[in-house]
Amino acid sequence: MALGTATGPYELRFDTGRICLDLLATTHPVERLVSVAALGAWITGSGLVPPGTPLTHADASWLARFRELRCQTARLVRVRPGPGAVPYDHALTRVNALAVSAPPAPRAVRGEDGALVRELTGPPECAALLGALARDAVELLTDPVARASLRQCEGDNCPIVYVDTSRGRRRRWCSSEVCGNRERVARHRRRAALAR
Repeated sequence: MALGTATGPYELRFDTGRICLDLLATTHPVERLVSVAALGAWITGSGLVPPGTPLTHADASWLARFRELRCQTARLVRVRPGPGAVPYDHALTRVNALAVSAPPAPRAVRGEDGALVRELTGPPECAALLGALARDAVELLTDPVARASLRQCEGDNCPIVYVDTSRGRRRRWCSSEVCGNRERVARHRRRAALAR
């Protein structure tokens, strides 16, 4: 699998503040996990595995499993249901079940220049990678401060959820360069149209 394979006209983003939320961002503006190669690029780009980690054993079943975790995590972070909410409870059960798997085990080894670098003790299994993502979701959902800092992007039709760690907690967009810029351009166009 070529880990640097392009994912189409949209680049992968890792700016939500949590790896489990970065996984949710792979649906916007279009589906980005369209192939095993794209999933491999996301896994490496997210930092789940060190750069250069072989993922040649990944297959289409990984895509389905990562998308399923993405769907369940989205239900948990986008909704605050009352008791007995069946879809929410099902999502919570699935994420908790995936969190049981231990994440990939790292080790420190000497790199070519003699500095210590991180590598995995063996090829990462899908369950271990999903376990790391599910554990991140559990930590997010059970941390009252982080949970209170969750925000939905105010960008037009942007579904991205992020952790607002900005000063004053006034961040409005998932990315100032993407959605924030679109909003500023739209505001400028409206003012220009009114001035005519």
